Amino acid sequence: MTAADAPARRRITLSGISSRAWEHPADRGALVALRELRGFDDVVRAFFGMWNERGFRLSVLASGIRVDHRQYPAVWQRYTEAAAALDVAELPELYVTQSPWLGAEAVGLERPFIVLNSACVQQLDEDELRCLLGHELGHVGSGHAVYKTMLMILTRWAANLSWLPVGAIALRAIIAAMLEWWRKAELSADRAGLLAGQDPAAALRLLMKLAGGGDLSQVDTTAFLEQAAEYSGGGDLRDSLHKIRMTAWSTHPVPVARAASLRQWIDSGAYGQVLAGDYPRREDDSSTSVSEEIKAAAASYREEFSRSTDPLVGLLRRLGDGASDVGEWVGGTAGRARSWMDAATEAAGRAHRAGRAAPGARAGAGPADSGDGTGSAGTPR
Repeated sequence: MTAADAPARRRITLSGISSRAWEHPADRGALVALRELRGFDDVVRAFFGMWNERGFRLSVLASGIRVDHRQYPAVWQRYTEAAAALDVAELPELYVTQSPWLGAEAVGLERPFIVLNSACVQQLDEDELRCLLGHELGHVGSGHAVYKTMLMILTRWAANLSWLPVGAIALRAIIAAMLEWWRKAELSADRAGLLAGQDPAAALRLLMKLAGGGDLSQVDTTAFLEQAAEYSGGGDLRDSLHKIRMTAWSTHPVPVARAASLRQWIDSGAYGQVLAGDYPRREDDSSTSVSEEIKAAAASYREEFSRSTDPLVGLLRRLGDGASDVGEWVGGTAGRARSWMDAATEAAGRAHRAGRAAPGARAGAGPADSGDGTGSAGTPR
């Protein structure tokens, strides 16, 4: 067991830590680029009436239990501990709602709040719960809800344009790209949960419980990670195609893949480096270079491609210099995506202004599917 693996009896407060410290390179590159789009957040917030944040907040206020020092005090204690480790000054409201499934979600743009399924209170131990709450705080800290809302808007557009083949195909391609980003955002939040709890064993147990339920008395962590290795590189091309089918339209990576990714981040030394105080600070966020982050995202995909044991990826490597081609494609795609987002933002702004000017115009309502397993602008699931 390494020092980074040892459960922390006294958690370190990561003072001034930036969300860039836990964000996966592909997630971070997209976030930095999106944050640079002038007025983008304002446009998304204008469209957020379609999701009706206020209505969802009232719903959980009416049907759930708001956690504080009087209600679920043990959960509140774990929550404040996770927030202290991540140096979160203002705690989002936390609610517990009745559900037999392990899951949670971070919701909202103006005033984010976190909803925790009651199964988590019953089936997770203190360290696992702290990790889960840190996962959701990671989503809030990265601002993932804003961009997930954009994904929901695009999904609705795709449904409305399904009669138009060209428009539907273009939107589906954009949605597929954003879902790929969302899966990387979940890996980011897993890292935030680990930094909040500072207990790698608990972080892996959480993912095991999401996969197999709350009782781990007959489950082994090493065997679970062996499953992850078999999923990643076992089988033949038919298995590779099945994996693509399973994940292409999913918001979350499968639990074994998340466990393997988190284990890899720990083994790389990045986790221990953050605990040692070597991490980006929030005060430097404004000076972040978009081009450098996009290059880092491309490098991450190249490394993932070159390291993968998947049969299909292995075939592509044998057919040519696939890693280089993929890296160039990722960098080019990121640039094209940003150009498209500029155009989409401008168009959305015009549509919103026109809607406000129209007599009797009002935004639609309806809660969004957060789809997390741990739910949230992303949950572990």
